[in-house]
Amino acid sequence: MISRFRKPPLIIVAFLLPSIAGSALFFGAPLFETARRSLTDDVGNRFVGLGNYAAVLTSEAFRLAAGNTAAFMAISVPALLALSLGCALLLRRSSAVTSLVKSILLLPIALPVCAIALLISFAFGPEGWVNGALASIGIDPVDWLGGPAAFGVLIVEYLWKNLGYATVLWLAALATIPERLEGAARLDGASRWQRLTRITLPLLAPTVPVLVLLSVVNAFKIYREAYLVAGSYPPQSIYLLPHLLNNWFADLSLGKLAAASMLLLAAFALLAFLLVAAWRRNARPL
Repeated sequence: MISRFRKPPLIIVAFLLPSIAGSALFFGAPLFETARRSLTDDVGNRFVGLGNYAAVLTSEAFRLAAGNTAAFMAISVPALLALSLGCALLLRRSSAVTSLVKSILLLPIALPVCAIALLISFAFGPEGWVNGALASIGIDPVDWLGGPAAFGVLIVEYLWKNLGYATVLWLAALATIPERLEGAARLDGASRWQRLTRITLPLLAPTVPVLVLLSVVNAFKIYREAYLVAGSYPPQSIYLLPHLLNNWFADLSLGKLAAASMLLLAAFALLAFLLVAAWRRNARPL
């Protein structure tokens, strides 16, 4: 009876063929061309081997941008995960205001990039609200967007914009934890801290790789606000990899641009592999 309803492989291939063709055309072909151009000169005619990769890795601008990007992610991503988890745990216990708070937290992610850039300028500009508040208590103005302090401003903006979506994802993960587990632990005399560290956090472990990957992707998108506020050549503290790639594209340094893109792809692939491995290790049925 089952064999009567089994579709022949040819029909399955016919259904998948448009998706396969589209992926090959719009993803596979550009990826192949980028890999090829990373081994040629800027025109794309002369083979230079690994010369472009050597030029990228020895570039001071690349080391500066890669270091700033790595530092930004090393600080902002863990801070986002911790703050959003704390918000989710608080909202979990106050269901009466959860919907309203969710809407407030998700508002920044719905704002246009230009609006966020204007808010940053109004708040942290030379005559902005923050310097006005500092002047009212006798503190000299700070160059928030033109010096090392710009790095901190970018982290604050990233946390403010992405806190809502991360909190909602934590809340969704918390909703999958059976209440019977915490109820049994409560009957056994476990404290709130013990229930958190021995039940809630271990069961949330499969959610962490997904949140980390999404947070890293969103960290690269912070370039848009940084570009609108400080331009193509911002202060060194917030000169990120997207700035460098954009400037190389403007200069038509296509060989180095392709090589840097392939290195970035390799780093993302390694990160995704590690996160998937961690997810598979932590994803255990209840």
